[in-house]
Amino acid sequence: MLAYPAIDPVALELGPLKIHWYGLTYLAGLTFAWWLARRECRKAGSVWREEWVDDLIFYAAIGIVLGGRLGYILFYGSDRLLSDPSWALRVWEGGMSFHGGLLGVIAAVYYLSKTRKVALGDLLDFVAPLAPIGLALGRLGNFIGQELWGRAATVPWAMVFPNDPMQLPRHPSQLYQFGLEGLTLFALVYWFTRQRRPRWAAAGVFSLGYGCLRFLAEFFREPDAHLGFQAFGWMTRGQILCIPMILLGLYLLWWAYSHQASPKKHG
Repeated sequence: MLAYPAIDPVALELGPLKIHWYGLTYLAGLTFAWWLARRECRKAGSVWREEWVDDLIFYAAIGIVLGGRLGYILFYGSDRLLSDPSWALRVWEGGMSFHGGLLGVIAAVYYLSKTRKVALGDLLDFVAPLAPIGLALGRLGNFIGQELWGRAATVPWAMVFPNDPMQLPRHPSQLYQFGLEGLTLFALVYWFTRQRRPRWAAAGVFSLGYGCLRFLAEFFREPDAHLGFQAFGWMTRGQILCIPMILLGLYLLWWAYSHQASPKKHG
């Protein structure tokens, strides 16, 4: 069994202000996305202009925060919302959903595609490789904050999280997700976007890839205590939410390669 590397979740204290590592990982993810987007815009055939990158990251950040919070409320906390409506506004208590954040980003991308007159499929393909590193860093934030830990395990690398009231050796599932939904997905989508491909294909690979990798990672992650297993005695809420992503990814890939629409450079 490995010892959990006890890291203070507060990275910096400035008087009453506490800056948490989790917030810094979000910032680092957005910074990486900003850097990669500007780099991609400088390449011939880019569908997005470099001077628009700041707007893209700004609206995406709003989509992540608002969509992530609303998604958590709807997907994971609807019962609590009914009993305590004010809980929805207590964001300092935590609670974010990737699937909600994804819907928020899609809404932001849709808005920008209309205002900048760029095909939605082209812009979603452009955004696809920007997200996975942010997802990876977010999982590191979960690990440091001792949240979303894994199921009880006997593997040699199992860890006892100090905040775990049961003090059981567990899978460090946050690190599994860091590697799967983060690094592996980034390598896959980034490699794919280096190839010639039709419009919507990169978005399809992202949706299919994330859905499959998250579905796999959920087998090692402890289900939410207030939800437990949701279907068949083994399927979690996270896995249920991944099924539409897998189906959407397959559909987008079928659509892309059956229609063969080429990306249109924005002049």
